[in-house]
Amino acid sequence: MGEKLGYQNKPESKSLPNDRADPRPPKSAQVTRREWVNITVGGAAGLALSGLLDISTVRAAAQKLKLANVNEFTTSCNFCSCGCGMVASVREGKLIAMEGDYDHIVNRGSLCVKGISMFATHTSPNRLTTPRYRAPGSDHWEDISWDDAIGRIVQKIRKTRDATWISAETAGDKEVPVNRTDAIGFLGGAQNTNEECYLFQKAARLLGLAYVEHQARL
Repeated sequence: MGEKLGYQNKPESKSLPNDRADPRPPKSAQVTRREWVNITVGGAAGLALSGLLDISTVRAAAQKLKLANVNEFTTSCNFCSCGCGMVASVREGKLIAMEGDYDHIVNRGSLCVKGISMFATHTSPNRLTTPRYRAPGSDHWEDISWDDAIGRIVQKIRKTRDATWISAETAGDKEVPVNRTDAIGFLGGAQNTNEECYLFQKAARLLGLAYVEHQARL
């Protein structure tokens, strides 16, 4: 009797034969309702775009937009006196992009509306790329070479400096050496770096110029 009761109290095995295994996939492989909606919407959007766009053309255009074989140069914005830093991207001698310099201490990559339009200014077909000269009494400008322009400037500076040179002035009963000219002024710009401004200052003082200014003071 005990054996019979013991046999009846033995838990019944819930294992199923192989041909009666649970047909449901494991929990990790199940797709939730949210995931199913995302897949459905994403697939429909992809099919719609594929019908509207030429994928091969889009890929070809994307390849041309990549910044391959590009050299980057740091420069400064030349619009105002802030001296914001910029990065110029150049390919084969042609400017293709300009953006704010994120490493610059002044602007940290941000640009005002003038700085943002710098690219259009530099690539404008109306921008002069060679020096031009208009003779006295002439009604038109003519293109000249850079060597010719530099030579003309040097001659004018030397002629004006020699004609207006002041070697000394009288202060009370004494004659004080000053070695300057008041006929020439030097004007710096915001696009110049500190190092460039230092060299300009030294050159202006060596020439005896007393009037050395910056565009921010005008």
